[in-house]
Amino acid sequence: MSQPQRSAIAKIVGASLIGTTIEWYDFFLYTSAAALVFNKLFFPTANPLTGTLLAFLTYAVGFLARPIGGLVFGHYGDRLGRKKLLIFSLVLMGGSTCLMGVLPTYATAGVAAPILLTLLRLVQGFALGGEWGGAVLIVSEHGDAKRRGFWASWPQCGAPGGNLLATGVLAILSATQSDATFLAWGWRVPFLLSGVLLVIGLWIRLAVSESPVFLAAQRRADDRVEKHVPVVEVFRDSWRQVLVTIGARMAENVSYYVLTAFILVYVTTGLHLAKGLGLSAVLIGSAVHFVTIPLWGALSDRVGRRPVYLFGAIGMALWGFAFFALLDTKSSAVIVLATTVGLVLHGAMYGPQAAFFAEQFPTRVRYTGLSVGGQLSSIAAGAVAPLIAVALFQSWGSTIPVSLYVAAMCVITVVALLSARETRGESLHDEDVQPETAAVSP
Repeated sequence: MSQPQRSAIAKIVGASLIGTTIEWYDFFLYTSAAALVFNKLFFPTANPLTGTLLAFLTYAVGFLARPIGGLVFGHYGDRLGRKKLLIFSLVLMGGSTCLMGVLPTYATAGVAAPILLTLLRLVQGFALGGEWGGAVLIVSEHGDAKRRGFWASWPQCGAPGGNLLATGVLAILSATQSDATFLAWGWRVPFLLSGVLLVIGLWIRLAVSESPVFLAAQRRADDRVEKHVPVVEVFRDSWRQVLVTIGARMAENVSYYVLTAFILVYVTTGLHLAKGLGLSAVLIGSAVHFVTIPLWGALSDRVGRRPVYLFGAIGMALWGFAFFALLDTKSSAVIVLATTVGLVLHGAMYGPQAAFFAEQFPTRVRYTGLSVGGQLSSIAAGAVAPLIAVALFQSWGSTIPVSLYVAAMCVITVVALLSARETRGESLHDEDVQPETAAVSP
């Protein structure tokens, strides 16, 4: 790749990374607040764990909207382009998060407060459902096949980047304010901050050029007479790839939310330690996670997507048991180590994921297939992971069932990966895709 080409892809990667970081900041801010604040302000009950379960129910509602967002954004992204839909998703996400910062609480508005919170969470989920697929595709379709795993892994860094930013802001406020002040108004600050980030993100994303792969496919589509309906085509011709995408995300989704969301519940309610300890562990772990994701993506360019992904899934199945054993030591350093190692293993799945999934689908339905497969798995995995983890812990009084739950999801992912083909180095142009997809393209 020449220097001008390298500079161009670096610009695309930077814009995509900053945009996804902002959107994940908004999404993860809610996750952390559900564990620390919303259970008290919007769902006050006598039992802290019950309040937390109710707060996580609204958290799960956001996931229910993500497949719908994936369908809508994917459909129009495959017909109108990646860039337009990415800008729209950013506006929706940032706007809904800002509004959360001015919501009345249960004490002042009664039942209307959690209802409004739930509606805004639905908007968040809808926006994020379309964001992820478009962000990874606009990078994947700009970069070259030789280093696609590395370049496409950078938008993935938006997840730990956003989590790092959200957790960092909450940790600073938690450390500088009393619990009473934080509950009174301090929790609103990070939500309102999303408005500033929204302006920055829009300025950057407007400068991004449209995907050349999409533009080439669009020119070819202009010569066709049949109506292009991506959502129909993806389920008709690429349903196997959709199933692989769903299965491959099960371990990645569940383990991530256990490591970053359930840990906040377990540290405070199960181990009776300060909430700042859990936040600090996630903060440090996310920083390491951010750095290692591109390394795993680069490794997938050398040895293949599946071997790296399999290493992460198998490693996570084992680490799920060690993780809680280390947390039970109540040692700050050990808790940070346990979280960090878990997130590094998660990165082995998350790093090659963008390129691996993008290479599964032809351009005509790539946004739709990637988004639908990825977001359907979010309902079965990410949406219920904190709920199931809290319920298992509450019912059994032990973390062993939680570890078994994580291991079971890892088994599903391993099966999905073994049933998929290796895609390293494949072209993303429709005329060069695998035979089974090329055969159904007119």
